[in-house]
Amino acid sequence: MNKHIDPQGMNGRPCSLAATLEVVGDRWALPAIREVMLGNHRFRQIARNTGAPTDRLAARLKALVESGVLERRPLPDDARHHGYYLTEAGRDLAGVTRELIGWGDRWAVTTPPVRFLHRDHALATHAVCDTCGEQVHAEDVHREELIPGWDRSGPVQPPSRRPGSSR
Repeated sequence: MNKHIDPQGMNGRPCSLAATLEVVGDRWALPAIREVMLGNHRFRQIARNTGAPTDRLAARLKALVESGVLERRPLPDDARHHGYYLTEAGRDLAGVTRELIGWGDRWAVTTPPVRFLHRDHALATHAVCDTCGEQVHAEDVHREELIPGWDRSGPVQPPSRRPGSSR
């Protein structure tokens, strides 16, 4: 079951970032997803490796299954028990988690606890536009607001009527 959020029904600016955080913005969501990405499918493994309180982790995993990020299915080595596995939506979070880890390495920890390798060297990535093939630079990216009534500064107020006008 994959729940999508109608951006026009959101409080504040309609934004996919806010909708994404509704799904994976909880303190335990991305660490749980990280563990499943690492091949840890059992609840016990995920709880141990995240340090999450088991009641909160159970609720978060249930929500991630309901939102279509994870799925529960029988474990291959013990069909009596179920494990957590990434869906396509969950696999799509791999790049996001790498970027957040990179940000954390730079701004949140004293020493990076892990390094990503590409074959025999440290992984260094950059964004490339799938349409034109060019490397993406922040100064070349612009927003186009698609929800009526909003612009970059916030909600657009309709023109106010002047006293005495017949409109």
